[in-house]
Amino acid sequence: MKAMGGMVLRICLLMVLLTDVNARFIHVPSSTRHGIEGKSLRLPVDIYFRLDEANIQGTWSHTTASGNRTTLVTFTKESSIPNMMYRNHVFFKEPNMSLLIRTLNRRDEGDYHLNLNIEFLNKSGRVLKEEHTVRVTVDVPVSTPVIERSPSYAVVEDKANVTWTCSVERGTRVVFQWYRDNVLLGVSDRYHFSKDKSTLLISPVKKEDKGSYRCVASNPVSQERCRKASDLTVYYGPYNLEVNSDQGLRTGEVFTINPGEVVFFECQAESNPPNSYVWVSKRRNTTRVITEGPRLEVLSYKLAQAEEYLCRAFNNVTQKQDETQFTLVVASLGTGKEKHTQDNNAVSPLAVITLCSLLIIGSVLLVFFRKACHPKRVLMRIYNRTTFFPRPISDQKRPHRSGHEDASEDFGIYEFVSMPGKMESAQASCRSLARLESLQDMHTTIYDVIRHVPETPGQNFLK
Repeated sequence: MKAMGGMVLRICLLMVLLTDVNARFIHVPSSTRHGIEGKSLRLPVDIYFRLDEANIQGTWSHTTASGNRTTLVTFTKESSIPNMMYRNHVFFKEPNMSLLIRTLNRRDEGDYHLNLNIEFLNKSGRVLKEEHTVRVTVDVPVSTPVIERSPSYAVVEDKANVTWTCSVERGTRVVFQWYRDNVLLGVSDRYHFSKDKSTLLISPVKKEDKGSYRCVASNPVSQERCRKASDLTVYYGPYNLEVNSDQGLRTGEVFTINPGEVVFFECQAESNPPNSYVWVSKRRNTTRVITEGPRLEVLSYKLAQAEEYLCRAFNNVTQKQDETQFTLVVASLGTGKEKHTQDNNAVSPLAVITLCSLLIIGSVLLVFFRKACHPKRVLMRIYNRTTFFPRPISDQKRPHRSGHEDASEDFGIYEFVSMPGKMESAQASCRSLARLESLQDMHTTIYDVIRHVPETPGQNFLK
């Protein structure tokens, strides 16, 4: 058991030692190095331990792209033995085990292997093995690219294709990129690139393809290089044709103007080259050309009735045309302001709502005061307070009758108390009515007291 425990301990210590060497003592800064043809390239190795505390034995070897492997140098910390075939091409630095390749050429590309055996003096008999690989590329710097376009002249949209070509005189492993107005272009339905992206095909050309194009070329040893952008001119249109005027009132396709006004209309559309414009008048199923050009002048006093107009735009290069029509009506737009626009002079909806609300509130108040203070209603209220009280229930439910059909109903003793003040007047105001109610609380109002009402007036009368 003790022997097995000691073996496990030794294995653990060896693993810790190997981990420490890998993490702390040996380091290769980069696994890939890009070299320039004709220049030198150094493959550095960083050592984080003292050379006088260990014995070192190692080799540098080179594997070409075809798979051939050649030992370049064998070394210790005291000496090195270079391959005689490469002693003038490869230089080994003993202190830090770095390798320097002089005057790079394309044959120097490939993988460079460092195999290293390390024996620490304080741990005699224990040899640590290290292997590192560095890939080396050799490139030629990129020259300024040249841009060509076919065709070199302006093109018509939907009828032509454009091919852009970017090339360089010098450079290896060149990467090409295309920009339009400083925006990187990618593959799309109309944009097609060659495998190395040195060629761009636009098929077919559209209006949005106009702009400044430039090609950027680069490789691992060159920064991005580009030549001055080249402009592409595209003939297109007409698009978005419309008629506008700063005068009158427009509602959809109808312009309304004041009598006697002189009105100017502008016809505009997106187009390259600029369109030619024709104005046409339509009246009673007949048409006639009024004038040419983007501007139309109309004298309203010459219009007997509403008249239709048409503006037609035509591009002589694209052979495309578009047209739009409108109706002109002469009518008074008001005396306060002869010009009206839909955007700035429309009546505010808030003002209309406010006005209607005020009218409704005023009407409600008028009706209320009329009902509360009407003279007839005031007199009725006074009369009701001065009538005989209490009234028999049978009188309340009895149908209304005029005259004295049954005089027996009038039997009884009546007491009248007159009310002081001006209540004898037939006219009463709201203020006097309020005063009457206050006097009632002071027991100064009229009381109608029925002293005695026979239950059967008819029988008593007979007795």
